[in-house]
Amino acid sequence: MRIQTILFLALIAFFSVSASEPQNKEKVKPIELTKTTFLEKVFNYENNPETWKYKGDKPAIVDFYATWCGPCRVTSPILSDLAAEYGEDIYVYKIDVDKEPELARMFGVQSIPMFLFIPMNEQPQMAMGALPKKSFKEAIDTFLLKKDSKTEL
Repeated sequence: MRIQTILFLALIAFFSVSASEPQNKEKVKPIELTKTTFLEKVFNYENNPETWKYKGDKPAIVDFYATWCGPCRVTSPILSDLAAEYGEDIYVYKIDVDKEPELARMFGVQSIPMFLFIPMNEQPQMAMGALPKKSFKEAIDTFLLKKDSKTEL
């Protein structure tokens, strides 16, 4: 009887720890942008069409996607994981090109998924296609956060 009680308590402890961990990680999620929120949070190209001026307070990734796009559905959970993992350091934004065709045209999106990597105080860079998580992490660490890989070792 005593072993059963100990096992029962161990299982309760295990499941309560397991259940609480994902909830904490899930707090930060990708942020869906409309044209209005893009102009407010990222870049107001209507007021300043000639010069890139990022409005955010930390680096960002903007995912141009569509709900019907297979490769977009592959990268969506990766971006959710990255938003949870890097939520204190970067923003992960999403723009549905079907709902926001003007934003897609503004950035010349012809193939999706397409990603806009926005560092602080530098020009953004575009990447196309379904990238693996490792590639996103490398871009975040080196291009967006400017982490020195030698110091990380």
